[in-house]
Amino acid sequence: MKTWNPINNKKFETLSYIPPLSEQSIAKEIEYMIKKGWVPCIEFDEVGYVYRENSRMPNYYDGRYWTLWKLPMFGCTDSSQVLKEIQECRQAYPNAYIRCLAFDNVKQAQCMAFLIQNPNN
Repeated sequence: MKTWNPINNKKFETLSYIPPLSEQSIAKEIEYMIKKGWVPCIEFDEVGYVYRENSRMPNYYDGRYWTLWKLPMFGCTDSSQVLKEIQECRQAYPNAYIRCLAFDNVKQAQCMAFLIQNPNN
């Protein structure tokens, strides 16, 4: 039986255990988000994981979130709009982790997330 090696082998979000998604596969995931009425959102980070720089105190959340690429895409009706923003983010930050999130603005919760770009692959 083979076991997972956690050393220098960090996994991110739902689909990170499979090979990188193609543009067509990313578009299908985004179409699913839009059909559910969720709001697509793109985030990026060069480190790719949560860390703290300035404090070790409880309840201090420095470095907890990834950086938002522009605003969430409220009113988005087509996956090509999101793919265009993903491409712009890739060009601006070629060495960053990039992920796509889906937010339900009624429940005010994140419903889905997957990694689009892993600079280590």
